[in-house]
Amino acid sequence: EMNTRLQVEHPVTEMVTGVDLVREQIRIASGNKISFEQEDIESRGHSIECRIYAEDGFNQFQPSTGKILEYFAPSGPGIRMDEGFVRGQEISPYYDPMLGKLIVWAGTRSEACCKMSRALSEIRIAGVSTTIPVCKSIIDHPLFRSGDYCTHTLEEILPEMNHSKNEI
Repeated sequence: EMNTRLQVEHPVTEMVTGVDLVREQIRIASGNKISFEQEDIESRGHSIECRIYAEDGFNQFQPSTGKILEYFAPSGPGIRMDEGFVRGQEISPYYDPMLGKLIVWAGTRSEACCKMSRALSEIRIAGVSTTIPVCKSIIDHPLFRSGDYCTHTLEEILPEMNHSKNEI
């Protein structure tokens, strides 16, 4: 498949290949050749990306507006946060509610799941509701951990996750 634009999931590819796709795209646009051959690309480990939206994932993903009052990004080896906001910024209903992407990399899928769960526990965004709690519930769910999921899994497990959230 050929895309002339980067996909929102491109950080996952970057994490497992070590190739900075944005840099390569800029190099090519500047008239330079790509800096590697296909044979040079080697995938290693596992990467997971969670899109963080200003939405309430436990309320039919309703948009959330307001001012970002607090922001703390998780950090550490194999953790990357690509954010599109700053503390004090007003989140309005007029734009895409994606705040950023949290990406992790680890040697195995199980390790990547654990790292993502930890990173989702550490990230703090106050002032608007976010999809962080629902992302954490999905990452920690046995179906996701086992790899036994499909495109319908979220609608199947969301009522269960919502019930568990209400018991806390």
